[in-house]
Amino acid sequence: MADLQAAYRDLLVDMTARRAEVGALAPAMDQFLKVTASYWPGLFHCYTVPDLPRTNNDLEQFFGSVRHHERRASGRKRASATLVLRGSVRVVAAVATRSRRFSGPDLRPTDLTQWHQLRQSLAYRHEARRAQRRFRRDPAAYLAALEEQLLQLTLPP
Repeated sequence: MADLQAAYRDLLVDMTARRAEVGALAPAMDQFLKVTASYWPGLFHCYTVPDLPRTNNDLEQFFGSVRHHERRASGRKRASATLVLRGSVRVVAAVATRSRRFSGPDLRPTDLTQWHQLRQSLAYRHEARRAQRRFRRDPAAYLAALEEQLLQLTLPP
């Protein structure tokens, strides 16, 4: 890893030295150098962790396979809204089930507090999605209901 880091640092030094030669691409080079500097602390992290992919291609394949299976199961051309709402759970489940089979006891939550937080987060996202749908179907009625709630909160009993 140290050799790779040194070679990359040499490339960046060379790019900086030749900045005048690139002409109109100088702002793009400056941006590249700035972003590389900001990511430098974690840029070579994949080489220090065993079995961590060097690129995000493996991760993208997992997301792609989840979308593919979702489309095949639902018959839709696009992924359903539930994939957006429950993606954090579904993608993890898809990845985990590739490696081994699970039984009932395996699926029992080990940390109930964390499980409740996840359920609350999913419920919040579902409610936000329902509100968006209500607004799209009938904006006037949705806004009237919000106004009614606001008036009930501000008026004395």
